[in-house]
Amino acid sequence: GILDEQFLQLQQLQDETSPNFVSEVVNIYFHESEKLLRNLRSLLMDREFSDYNKMGIHLNQFMGSSSSIGAKRIRNVCLAFRAASDQNNRAGCLSALEVLEHEYCFLKNKLHELFQ
Repeated sequence: GILDEQFLQLQQLQDETSPNFVSEVVNIYFHESEKLLRNLRSLLMDREFSDYNKMGIHLNQFMGSSSSIGAKRIRNVCLAFRAASDQNNRAGCLSALEVLEHEYCFLKNKLHELFQ
């Protein structure tokens, strides 16, 4: 699956007093993730890029928010991305970014289906 037990725990927090809780949390996640993806892409597209530390910070944020909604596949891609970043491996980072963007679109489509 694309989600782990953390998503089930999130669903258990939803009740009649907050019937849209999960979709609100997921929408915040998508909004923040779009910004993080844009930041990662713009860092890597900069020909003078060398700030792998800044990239690591963005990846840690992405891993944390992905873990909090149970997006385990995205978290796992972030881990691989982080490993490439820790090795200052630009080609590895570019490759990981493409996988990350693909997984993100896949997750977004699946969750949109879920909330229809």
